[in-house]
Amino acid sequence: MPRNRPGALRATAPRATAPRATAPRATAPRATAPRATAPSRRPEAPPPHVPGLSAAADRDVRRVEWQRPDRWVEPGATGEALRRYRAFLRAPGGRWRYPRAAEFSCCPGCARDDARHCRDVLAALLPHLPPRSRAELVRLLRPLDAEFRRRTLPDPFAPPDAPWWWRRLGDSPWG
Repeated sequence: MPRNRPGALRATAPRATAPRATAPRATAPRATAPRATAPSRRPEAPPPHVPGLSAAADRDVRRVEWQRPDRWVEPGATGEALRRYRAFLRAPGGRWRYPRAAEFSCCPGCARDDARHCRDVLAALLPHLPPRSRAELVRLLRPLDAEFRRRTLPDPFAPPDAPWWWRRLGDSPWG
């Protein structure tokens, strides 16, 4: 495919319509329209990726997510898993909660419907974080884990080698 000529590209670029607020020129004005202002070199800081973490810990989480240490850890997975884990525990009332198993657990997006899987994603990320960032994330998880233990029941038939959150009674994907 042939490349576009620079003049053709400039012709299709949007032009600034507001006149410049400068002193009048003694020479004749240029024949071309004034250029649009270039965007600043420094982009704005991205919004916090994981609410509740410092900027350094958030940066470490992003770095580890891009390295993809686990099948379920992908960019943005930590914030999404933490949000869904909190949403499961935010249900009103003091009733028992039964985490619903994902209908399609092989799909990363569908698997996050299960609060236990969200906790798996967070656990998979922890060993790859630097100690200070790991401690910050653990500090966020500690009260959520206590609430999960308080509002779910133990499963007497769960395998003993499974993580503690999988040894809690759950619900089937179909109710």
